[in-house]
Amino acid sequence: MTDLAPPARGYNAVELIRHKRDGGVLDPDQVRWLVEAYTAGRVAEEQMSAMAMAIFFRGLDDAELRAWTAAMIGTGERLDFSGLSRPTADKHSTGGVGDKITLPLAPLVAACGVAVPQLSGRGLGHTGGTLDKLESIPGWRASLSTEEMLAQLEEVGAVVCAAGSGLAPADRKLYALRDVTGTVEAIPLIASSIMSKKIAEGTGALVLDVKVGSGAFMTELEDARTLARTMVALGTDAGVTTVALLTDMSTPLGLTAGNALEVRESVEVLAGGGPPDVVELTLALAREMVAAAGRDDVDPADALADGRAMDVWRAMVRAQGGDPDAPLPTARHTATVTADGSGTLTRLDARAVGVAAWRLGAGRARKEDPVQAGAGVELHARPGDVVRAGQPLLTLHTDDPDRVAAAEEALRGGWTIGGEPQPAPVVLERITA
Repeated sequence: MTDLAPPARGYNAVELIRHKRDGGVLDPDQVRWLVEAYTAGRVAEEQMSAMAMAIFFRGLDDAELRAWTAAMIGTGERLDFSGLSRPTADKHSTGGVGDKITLPLAPLVAACGVAVPQLSGRGLGHTGGTLDKLESIPGWRASLSTEEMLAQLEEVGAVVCAAGSGLAPADRKLYALRDVTGTVEAIPLIASSIMSKKIAEGTGALVLDVKVGSGAFMTELEDARTLARTMVALGTDAGVTTVALLTDMSTPLGLTAGNALEVRESVEVLAGGGPPDVVELTLALAREMVAAAGRDDVDPADALADGRAMDVWRAMVRAQGGDPDAPLPTARHTATVTADGSGTLTRLDARAVGVAAWRLGAGRARKEDPVQAGAGVELHARPGDVVRAGQPLLTLHTDDPDRVAAAEEALRGGWTIGGEPQPAPVVLERITA
């Protein structure tokens, strides 16, 4: 019989690995020691790799997960927005194809009287990154000091920028480790990675957009539901008002996937137009954010309709050095993909479109890779539309025509024409504590 008594004090990484591997439970002191020692370099990469794999198979119970998340937060600093004149709310998306929602959402919520400290990241693989999109705006900069961020939140009401190196530094090491050890899918490690940064960020309210479908990290509804519940519990336990929406990512959001292409579409939404699904999700998330921040007296739809959200967008871009009136970059080369039959488009696979955009230059395979601002995929039809054989279905944008063939290969089999469309609502479920 395996001895599941926890290792004695004077912790040893190998003993902790064996304990978790054999189904034991780590106490908070052991978790804290392990995370701190790994961040400081006293626990080797191969040892934490083994622990990550043990967690992948054995999981973490609620107490372990709370301790793990708290330990990651404890390796760095915490931001404090208590001095702002308005409440704060943030949104986190688990990532998808064409997911440009942060761009119209942050200024919209700010226009409703709630400050939005949106710390965002860059794209990796087939899912786009908010910072990459905004960096297609001439002059815009992602890196701000804490003082600059606080000043912009007070004056403008919204900031979208890169997270500082001081927030949960343990997560940067663990994130890279999970990526190369086959443990990315471990829900406890995903939840603690996201929530350690969001809790350390110091926002008073958090709305989680957990994507479900072929273009999402979570392709199965039950897995997404488990992740959402886990993250909501962590946020609530930490004193952050936390809500999650499960949203569809079987089809790309909107009609574009790519950096400048998505900025252009976001501005259309702020101007009162844009694709209906992008508008619907933007408003759904905005309503959750203002309500969580205690502003039930405002309707974000009004701020979108009367131009206040656009005013905040322009001020937000200018505050970070960007020119909201400057022309956005365009790709030097385009290619058209046509419909191979006539009838109703019943499926357009989000992952296929995301991989195609990535191969065209809109995304990166490694964090240090550059991206093309103008690259991406433009959609001319969505599921439910009637198409004719030979009509344009997609336009591929790239600076390098040699990339087109690989993008077309990614799209092969990525749509279906014929049959009855199966409409999926944008918001699938709402999860609270």
